[in-house]
Amino acid sequence: MCGGVSFRHPWLCGAIMATVVWLRSSTGLADEPINTIRADVRPLLQAYDGTASVMMRHLPSGAEFVSEADRPMPLASLVKLPVMVAAYAADHAGRVSLADRLTLTAEDLVQGSTVVSMLSPGATFTLRDAVRMMMAHSDNTATNLVIGRIGLPATNELLDTLGLGSIRLNSFVGRRDTSLNAERSREYGLGNGTAAGFVALLGMLHDRSLEQKGLVAKGACEAMLEHLRACADKGPLPADLPAGTRVGHKTGWVAAVRTDAGLIDGPGGAIAYCVLTRDNPDGKGSGGAADQLIGKVLAIAVGAFAPREDEAGEVAPRSLGDGASGRIVEDLQRTLNTHLPPDERIGVDGAFGPATARAVMHFQRSVGLPESGRVDAATWRALGRIVDVESTPPPLPPLVAEVAPDGPPLVTAQAWAVVDATTGELLGGHAVDAVRHPASLTKLMTALLVMERHRDAPAALSEVVHVSRRAGTETGSTADLRPGDRVPLGELLYGLMLPSGNDAAMAIAEHLGSGLGGEGDPLGRFVALMNERAAALGLQETRYGNPHGLTVDGCGSSARNVAALARESMTHPMLREIVATRRREATIDNIDGYTRTVLWKNTNRLLGIEGYSGIKTGTTSAAGACLAAIGERDGRRLIVVVLGSTSSDARYVDARNLLRHPWPAPTVP
Repeated sequence: MCGGVSFRHPWLCGAIMATVVWLRSSTGLADEPINTIRADVRPLLQAYDGTASVMMRHLPSGAEFVSEADRPMPLASLVKLPVMVAAYAADHAGRVSLADRLTLTAEDLVQGSTVVSMLSPGATFTLRDAVRMMMAHSDNTATNLVIGRIGLPATNELLDTLGLGSIRLNSFVGRRDTSLNAERSREYGLGNGTAAGFVALLGMLHDRSLEQKGLVAKGACEAMLEHLRACADKGPLPADLPAGTRVGHKTGWVAAVRTDAGLIDGPGGAIAYCVLTRDNPDGKGSGGAADQLIGKVLAIAVGAFAPREDEAGEVAPRSLGDGASGRIVEDLQRTLNTHLPPDERIGVDGAFGPATARAVMHFQRSVGLPESGRVDAATWRALGRIVDVESTPPPLPPLVAEVAPDGPPLVTAQAWAVVDATTGELLGGHAVDAVRHPASLTKLMTALLVMERHRDAPAALSEVVHVSRRAGTETGSTADLRPGDRVPLGELLYGLMLPSGNDAAMAIAEHLGSGLGGEGDPLGRFVALMNERAAALGLQETRYGNPHGLTVDGCGSSARNVAALARESMTHPMLREIVATRRREATIDNIDGYTRTVLWKNTNRLLGIEGYSGIKTGTTSAAGACLAAIGERDGRRLIVVVLGSTSSDARYVDARNLLRHPWPAPTVP
């Protein structure tokens, strides 16, 4: 409990500055999902290396999540959404007709015109067609033709009528000389706006209030929503949306700006959202850090408002059909294409539409299954192992030994310890008993408890772990698990320790916790066991709040304690083998009926350097870069722990300097 409110992740509850992240709800019924969103999204925004503005509104309840939603931000091509609305308003007012024919000239062409550039000068098409090209493919020439037909000031005039003066169209695309406001153009480019403004506009589309106010014709809102649903840029969308979810959205990208706004109509009702980012260091559009942030934020929101289930319990099987989208649909489309003749193969776009349904029926007919057009467990079994982008990973490059200079330890870490792995004697350290956040070094305790379970029950590693909805949607570093996955416990250890999967940690904790005595959430019972084991090992500065290491107020460990834990964990041969593994392929079955291959890569960059054999990395904004490593020096095995190094690169330099230092031999009693 925090302030009388129960949180899904209690370790994240804490004071949230109203000027940074705040929430409001028109009904108390939405408090629980909103609290879930707050707990899960806040650390993502804090860790994001850029500027982000976010607003989401659950339209059935009116509940909202807001983070800097009134901050003016550049929009890039997202400004084309209000341009579309202005075109439909101009049509209804009789100033133009969407059936008007536009004629393309060579002078009209501007960069970023993926559709119109394939046409010859003199080609004609309707204003409605130009709107479609503008929205579905973000075609810049089509956009300028639309703006030119309705008039440059028309979009802002309509926005003023709607009370949305926070959104501005500044000029034609690629024509700064046409700017309506030179200062705004210099600051924001093509257009500027706020997340709050776009969520309000999307709400007007969804509830048809634009029609009710007489600003657009009857049926125009649905037509505009279809334009949004046709958006070809799927990059920011969550990887695996629930079956039947429909998304209509518009994206934008230029330089260090990435934007997305739209409507997600899922099992829990429609969500209007807008995420605006700038100062993105990678400067990427699709697939960059901004897309990853947007996808995680939207997945959290959809999951929070989904019909309530026992998140730690069984995931019910589902079938895929028309309207489904996301990564699982991409997997399906790739797999279908391996069974279809070349001239009947379909696009891999993550949207289950008529073409995918026809391909499914073709396949079902070919294998003697009922031609339902939906993918159930029988169809998945007939398809065989699904094909994804990493099914055939490239070979590892040859290992090259590195040599670090000898010398006294020079480290950036805030705390560190070096321990003789045989005797446990502390050979050197700094702030060895200071309590700090250990990040994913927490997973050493999770792994140790699995090994001890295996010691007491040798068949335990063959137990099949059922990945719950909570585990399969956990944020942070991931083993690419999905709700409904079935993974042997021993295999899941690789997903825990190599890619440092927070989802794997949650799945393990729920599985082992369900076998512990007591009442309440199995996750809580497992975390209690973690703390009991820490006490039994004499780790006086250690307190755990979860099985993976995301920051928990009041929890932490010390360099000395982590070194002792690492030494204890390395007494188990299987765990020594796992942490020394560079790469692991795993075959995973899902309750829906499909099978896929995942590739887990070890995050520890010391592996492959002579003398080093593991153990674990960890990084969060609160903890800094952390590392527990084991290596040999002059025939002795040493364990080094660094907490709070200044960067990922720095932690490896810190550890190597400490491991290569000529520490004196431990004293012999």
